[in-house]
Amino acid sequence: MQLNPKQIKVSLGRTILRLMPLILMGTITLITFWLVKKNTPPESSLLERVRLHEPDYTIQNGALSALNELGNTKYRVLGKKVTHYDDDASIDILTPRMRLFQADKAPVTVKSDTGHLDGDLTILDLVDNAEIFRPAQAATATEPATLRMLARSSYFKVLINDDIIETDRPIRLEQGMSVMNSTDGGTFNNVDQSMVLSGQVKGRIERLPREAQ
Repeated sequence: MQLNPKQIKVSLGRTILRLMPLILMGTITLITFWLVKKNTPPESSLLERVRLHEPDYTIQNGALSALNELGNTKYRVLGKKVTHYDDDASIDILTPRMRLFQADKAPVTVKSDTGHLDGDLTILDLVDNAEIFRPAQAATATEPATLRMLARSSYFKVLINDDIIETDRPIRLEQGMSVMNSTDGGTFNNVDQSMVLSGQVKGRIERLPREAQ
């Protein structure tokens, strides 16, 4: 049977109508794929945006100082090797040594084998052979005499903005001839330069000689 041109056009139109949903779905799929591909960064760009915890610079014999509101030195941090990390702005310090200053009082020095300073410059972790040292100070018009003080522990945390040094590890405290040991650490307040010990505390207390009081 032969089909005339009119019948061919009608048949072709019906076929196209039946296939129209598939054509539309295919077109939408292609457009979606193109949009996703266009808006997805190259793989190399994604890798470049991932910030790894790797040092961006290292300083030998580095120093970091901060001033108080009066322009006087509040604290100073020294280190044999200072390593800065770009991803979180934190700093690793080899043999850190930090000096804390208070008006009319002897400066306090804290040190250890290794240290870590957070990116906000608010917490300094001191690890291994950590010490707090305050030299003896003669009496002044505003301050009483103080004895030499030395506190040792395996770890100290310096809360810089709060002028607090604390630890939850065992601590040995020497003040003048007195020696105290605590099982659960303690807290040193740099504002009034006092130490509070925690846990079980044992040791001996030697009174300050009368002529030195």
